Amino acid sequence: MPSAAPKLLTQTPLEALKKHFGHGGFLDGQDRVIEQITSGRDGLVVMPTGGGKSLCYQLPALCFEGVTLVVSPLIALMKDQVDALVAKGIPATLINSTVAWEDQKERLDGMRTGRYKLVYVAPERFRAESFLSALKGVEVSLFAVDEAHCLSQWGHDFRPDYMRLGKALDKIGRPQCVALTATATPVVRADILDVLKLREPFEVVSGFARPNLSLGITAVEKKQQKYDRIREIIAANKTGIVYCATRKKVEEVAETLAAWRIKAIAYHGGMSDVERESAQNIFLQRKADVAVATNAFGMGIDRSDVRFVIHFEVPGSVEAYYQEAGRAGRDGEAATCELLFNYADTRTQEFFIEGANPGAHTIRDVYQYLLGHADKEYEIHRSIEEITDGAGVKNSMSVSSALATLARAGYIERFDVPGKRMRGTRLKKPDVFARALELDEAALEEKERRDRDKLKSMVELCYARTCRQQWILGYFGEEDAEVCGNCDICRSGESQDRRAPSAEEELVVRKALSGVARMSRKTANGWEGKFGRGKIVQMLCGSRSQEILAGGLDQLSTYGILKEQGTGYLNALMRSMADAGLVRTDAGEYPLLTLTELGEKVMRGVAKFRLAWPAAASAGQVDSLADQGFDGALYSALRDLRGRLAKRDEVPPYVIFSNKTLEALCRYRPRTLQEGLAVPGIGEAKAQRYLPVFLEVLKEWK
Repeated sequence: MPSAAPKLLTQTPLEALKKHFGHGGFLDGQDRVIEQITSGRDGLVVMPTGGGKSLCYQLPALCFEGVTLVVSPLIALMKDQVDALVAKGIPATLINSTVAWEDQKERLDGMRTGRYKLVYVAPERFRAESFLSALKGVEVSLFAVDEAHCLSQWGHDFRPDYMRLGKALDKIGRPQCVALTATATPVVRADILDVLKLREPFEVVSGFARPNLSLGITAVEKKQQKYDRIREIIAANKTGIVYCATRKKVEEVAETLAAWRIKAIAYHGGMSDVERESAQNIFLQRKADVAVATNAFGMGIDRSDVRFVIHFEVPGSVEAYYQEAGRAGRDGEAATCELLFNYADTRTQEFFIEGANPGAHTIRDVYQYLLGHADKEYEIHRSIEEITDGAGVKNSMSVSSALATLARAGYIERFDVPGKRMRGTRLKKPDVFARALELDEAALEEKERRDRDKLKSMVELCYARTCRQQWILGYFGEEDAEVCGNCDICRSGESQDRRAPSAEEELVVRKALSGVARMSRKTANGWEGKFGRGKIVQMLCGSRSQEILAGGLDQLSTYGILKEQGTGYLNALMRSMADAGLVRTDAGEYPLLTLTELGEKVMRGVAKFRLAWPAAASAGQVDSLADQGFDGALYSALRDLRGRLAKRDEVPPYVIFSNKTLEALCRYRPRTLQEGLAVPGIGEAKAQRYLPVFLEVLKEWK
């Protein structure tokens, strides 16, 4: 089916940009997107936060005859956009649940008479046949779906009402449609194209890199460490957002900031609409410096001077993390993004995953409760908490999700109860028994698996010792991304040690990964470890130890395939592979090593990687020196010396020696230049220029 025909333009996009927005030119990537839209084509646009997505549909709207409908998921976001447009003299309005039906009709009449150029519409409006019918007679020149990742079940912010938009497009005559989002993996992008049924669409993925953001992940053991770090970041940056996983944590953190006399607002779903709007306005009007919020806050927030974003706990996905981090530095200036990581916090996300993915059994239990408590009109006016207790479900989130699944399947519909702050439920097929519900159980299980995979990827990012931005860009499908030079790993110098493999090195890594795979278990939820690193290395080296033979590990096809590498090299290689996110150690009673998703791809030869390569046993020469053990005080002395030299030469510390080289100097303590050359990371030039002063410190160390 061909795309819509090209439209006649009332003005050029550049003229509209100068006239209404006062800009003389486009940002990177905007011009090619706007050119495609004004040519009349359907399209999908993935553009990072701060890249100017809104202008990509606002400018064509001003150039087209007729009206542009913009689907937007949050009432506060809509209001911000409309207020900003009206302030620029652009005729815009909104239609959502806060607008009375009489006012909606008046705005629909205004759309027919050409009073408005842009109308922002909440996705749930497209549920109502009356609204779709009212759009007949309106010349819709463009249908823009903002935050389009919301329509994918595989996205990080799925909203069922978005799923109706494909059918809604057909009912209003299939106008030109463009979908826009800041974060979407290849799977989510494919879902967007399918649900909206875009016609011969153009796709523009303008890159996910945010070079002005300094991404950092700090491991913390205690809550007090989190507060200490928050205090440091606020003192250094002043303006920003602290994201928390739960409402309770939002209130706790906000109270703590208030005790520190920091002007902060709290924002979460437990507050009323009025309270949330008031809090948001205080932050947007710069009457408070810090917002403490759950992830509902910030979508489309137009405050450019956010200098930091802190995640108090680990988010549930890389998509959510990067989108939220991207709310810092929208003005292009430097900003700090820090995640305070404690593995125990993943339990909260596990709870959310369980709540978002009720099994078929739970859905039937909820439906049975509804059948048993409906009145003569087949309605139930019970709160989520009452249904949770009555149906015997542990997690109230599971009940909300079960109701959404039943509504999508057409068994129930939800409605606002007049005079109460709650929603009722109406049975649409009351003659259908719970056991007869037709549920796509395979799809339910697949969604839960993907949600768990997303959390697993987020944890892998936290443990990875590669450039944060490079890792994230790889996750979104950008191959060969450069290191950012700005994250915590790059600043420490660790990422500078990494390089792509030679053909021989790649073969060694793939063999090592095959060994890990043979000693792991492949499940529906990914890989699970069965053995620790020590046994895997022994197996790869062909050990004849009792435990290897007794376990039958000498019968594996990978037994002894890396015998020539030696256990020392393989142990170091496994550590480097873990740092690069190819393998991971599963927490538990015993640390079990297994593959990551990236590791499996590398093993199959379909993904690229970079490693900090350990010195080969044959060439490293460091074996000629005795490992005298790690001494923290000595390491600090060497690091301080490196810092002084870096300041003197006006270079980053890693240019002198990387952290790994400092650790090797600390362990092997060479006494001469010749011995120093045996240490990994020290070549002739660095040995001549820098090594002598390090040897002096080592010589005097007791």
